[in-house]
Order: sequence, then C-alpha cells, then structure tokens
Amino acid sequence: MARLTIRTWPDPILRTQAEPVEDFGPELSDFVDDLLETLHASGGIGLSAPQVGDRRAVMVMDLSENHTDPRVLINPEILEGSRRAWVEESCLSLPGVEGRVIRDTWLRVRALDRAGEPFETELEDMHAVCVQHEVDHLEGRLFIDRLPTLRRLWTWAAVRMRRSGR
Repeated sequence: MARLTIRTWPDPILRTQAEPVEDFGPELSDFVDDLLETLHASGGIGLSAPQVGDRRAVMVMDLSENHTDPRVLINPEILEGSRRAWVEESCLSLPGVEGRVIRDTWLRVRALDRAGEPFETELEDMHAVCVQHEVDHLEGRLFIDRLPTLRRLWTWAAVRMRRSGR
C-alpha cells in the first residue's frame, strides 16, 4: 500500500466529473487499499479518487476512531434522502476551510463493492453526510459550492488570499 498525494484547490481535477469504474481487477483493489491508507493517514473521514488525481468514481470512508469500519463505494448513486439539517463540514482538499451546509442525514445509496458486486445500503447522520460530500467530489463539486451565497463568496476570497500568501 502507498500513501497518495491529496490534491488541493485550485487543482482542476477537483472540478472534473469522475468516470464510472468498469474494470474490477487487482489494480482497482490496490488503488482502494491506497485510498484507505491515505484516508487513515490524513485524519479525515472520507476520500474520493479525484482528490488524489484519479478520475474513477471511487470513494472510501471510515468514521471509526481506530480505522475498523472502512467502507468502499464504487460508482455510488444516491437513490433517496431525507431529514435535511445544517452540518459543519471541512475538506482535505481545502485545508483550514470549514462551513455549515444543508445535507440529508438519511440516505439510501446504491453502489458496487471492490469486486464489482452491487449493493444498496441505508446510511444515517455523519455516514450520510460523508457520502454526499464524496459524491459531490465525484461530480466535480466542492462543499463550499453549497454554502449560502455571502458565506461562499467570503470563503472563496479567503481561500484565494491564503493560496496567494496574503
């Protein structure tokens, strides 16, 4: 396994739509292992392939304290959501940026596992929030795109200033 480099904004791959996975061979399994290792080393709870420069529709998450509950979703599709709430989010690709966005806190999701087997699952609370955040990455969106307008403009300006060293 290897730790991958997490891409940060304004890397253009973060704004690119991921491509569906069709090849479920050993290379994909190795990539999933690398994604999980990178996630665990980062201290985050979720990571998508575009965040490490890969265009495949792959996401991993692990909300356990000691990395005992890794979940892999390939070609994830949100089928249904409910129980909207304001939640605090941050992102490994936007270090130091946090914000409150509205997310569903219950989801029904369809995806493939690392062997290509389809499954559906229901997720609640932060698991549901994490999946929506990572699916946004797979669709080329960042969580700050979901901030209220004035907060989004202020956040974009702050991120740009931080990047330029001002």
